[in-house]
Amino acid sequence: MANIENSAGKPAPGLVRKGLTEAFFAALLSFGLFVLYVGLKTDQNINNELVIVQRWGLLASFVAIAAIGRFVVVVFVRPNIDRRKLAKAKHGELEISTEKGFLRQHFLKIALVALLLYPMAIYALLGAQGSLKWVDNFGIQILIYVMLAWGLNIVVGLAGLLDLGYVAFYAVGAYSYALLSSHFGLSFWVLLPLSGMLAALWGVILGFPVLRLRGDYLAIVTLAFGEIIRLVLINWTDLTRGTFGISGIPKVTLFGIPFDATSGGFAKLFGLPMSSAYYKIFLFYLILALCMLTAYVTIRLRRMPIGRAWEALREDEIACRSLGINTVTTKLSAFATGAMFGGFAGSFFAARQGFVSPESFVFLESAVVLAIVVLGGMGSLTGIAIAAIVMVGGTELLREMDFLKVVFGPDFTPELYRMLLFGLAMVAVMLFKPRGFVGSREPTAFLKERRAVSGTFIKEGHG
Repeated sequence: MANIENSAGKPAPGLVRKGLTEAFFAALLSFGLFVLYVGLKTDQNINNELVIVQRWGLLASFVAIAAIGRFVVVVFVRPNIDRRKLAKAKHGELEISTEKGFLRQHFLKIALVALLLYPMAIYALLGAQGSLKWVDNFGIQILIYVMLAWGLNIVVGLAGLLDLGYVAFYAVGAYSYALLSSHFGLSFWVLLPLSGMLAALWGVILGFPVLRLRGDYLAIVTLAFGEIIRLVLINWTDLTRGTFGISGIPKVTLFGIPFDATSGGFAKLFGLPMSSAYYKIFLFYLILALCMLTAYVTIRLRRMPIGRAWEALREDEIACRSLGINTVTTKLSAFATGAMFGGFAGSFFAARQGFVSPESFVFLESAVVLAIVVLGGMGSLTGIAIAAIVMVGGTELLREMDFLKVVFGPDFTPELYRMLLFGLAMVAVMLFKPRGFVGSREPTAFLKERRAVSGTFIKEGHG
């Protein structure tokens, strides 16, 4: 408390000493962690011999960033946060403000309008070819992860069932569309609901063996399920072609109008110059519509008895059973609903890529989607969308940071460090926002007045 009061003007000497001490230990720890991954690199010389390349300058940069960052947090950031909390406590202010500003009140409407205008604005600013990268990598790619995270949010955020094999349903949807469209010539609009139903069926199949499992045991079984699906895709070569994957997957059409150079194609039909940008813009609006469908269904289900049963199951399964709620059907419905949206995203992914292979459905994908759900705030659609934009969009931005090669050398590849930044972001969020980006909830059931509930009063940030 004395450190907080003394830091009103400038940091106390004891606080500076503590900051220097912790900065020193942070430097030692970062040196030990990064010396083999950053400081030393293996490469092949002209004689095809394995040699070790020393990158001490790059290692020193990482160590300096860790030390300075820890010093700033200890001396300036943490006392400032404690001082603000103390001032709020003295004045009796609530942690969650009951007053909403204009931006907070209309945030969702503004975000939706911005998303609708985004492709057209990028097309107008950068032209047809210049907009491809920004619509595809920074639009479609992010929205796919938003949809996957919202689907997993039903299982993890609402029902409280830790699922580490969610990528399996993503793979089922993708391969269902790839195989059925290639062998039977069915259109995307027919296979989209069919892929979702097949993924939901596999969700029920997964749900039956894990009805009695919770926590870590459930996570291990779902992780095994995801790996089993991936191994089946690799080894069932007669059907899936193994590691070669399935190519030549038909594209999506707009009410039968293809996006190609034929006379009946989209560009020729509307008198537009030929460009692949139109197809990317169409895919952007398609995945945006699928995301909106996912959000709408999630919100509606949460207000229904099944949604409240999921939340009751998440909070306390024993109390849930004592209330007469059938936990078997509740768990199965959560797995099936979440898997269905994963199947939708998988079928869209296959149509977008035109090629699928088992390498696209590794455990890392499940880990990334689960991290987005946790960082955004489990149960919060808005927080999860923000987390997906920050994390996926941030990693895509690394590909554009070629200027870092001037600082760290010509061999520096920024995108290789995306998982490192992902981990640092998770640590930072857990330190400063342990309930996720959005830790407050507005309950679906309320008496007289709906009030936001702070994440402090909610188990694991749920609500």
